[in-house]
Amino acid sequence: MASLPILMYGTAWKEEATRSLTLLALRAGFRAIDTANQRRHYFEEGVGEALQDSYAAGLVQREELFLQTKFTHAAGQDHRLPYDPSAPLSLQVEQSLQSSLTHLHTDYLDSYVLHGPSRQRGWGEEDREVWTAMERAVAAGKARAIGVSNVSLEQLQALCTYASVQPSFVQNRCYARTGWDHAVRDFCSSHSITYQGFSLLTANGEILRHPTFRSMVQRTHRTPAQLVFRFARQVGMLPLTGTTQEAHMREDLAISDFELSAEDVAAIESISAGY
Repeated sequence: MASLPILMYGTAWKEEATRSLTLLALRAGFRAIDTANQRRHYFEEGVGEALQDSYAAGLVQREELFLQTKFTHAAGQDHRLPYDPSAPLSLQVEQSLQSSLTHLHTDYLDSYVLHGPSRQRGWGEEDREVWTAMERAVAAGKARAIGVSNVSLEQLQALCTYASVQPSFVQNRCYARTGWDHAVRDFCSSHSITYQGFSLLTANGEILRHPTFRSMVQRTHRTPAQLVFRFARQVGMLPLTGTTQEAHMREDLAISDFELSAEDVAAIESISAGY
């Protein structure tokens, strides 16, 4: 598995621009790409086309990349399903996975993620069946690691009590008002699970507008996105960004060039505690 970079590029909601934007991200320096075999919100084939473009241009080789995609239950799909919805769930996973490998022009994934449990509360038998099928993908060498997205602490705990292959990744929408999803992050930290945070900017406008944060931007001469992503790194997250602007891509990747002081980290945490 490729080593984890400081930031992942998310490809949701880009439709026909997926190919060009993914290639732009690779040219800017991103080496981790997140997608899903869910045509409703993603265009996985477009990601694969960008990968082919980058290989042909000598920009990057497959082994330098961290590729992550997802299996999505039928309830989260539109009519463009990557599997037979009448098939057993285990076969749906196999069909979706094979489709993803074809789309992405690869014979393995660095990470294969369950896009979300089949229900809002609890961990159902359907989820258990899907996870077992994902474990078989690891055994077959088609996935180097597996994970789960859009999951509560209780659901994650339930998964970890029986899973033969433990999740390597959790990917959640991360709200400052929940302490940046602190309960799930704490569990991940104590179980050697990498927490991937998405919507760090779009879900937290109140933080970006807060006077304390705005003064921090002025004092550090960093962009709001840089401060949020750097904060996320320093509290143990792997952040995702889906920016469509090349300048922002390069700015976001530049978070490796600086660190926040302990006081600034604490200040951002204290702002979130007020919501």
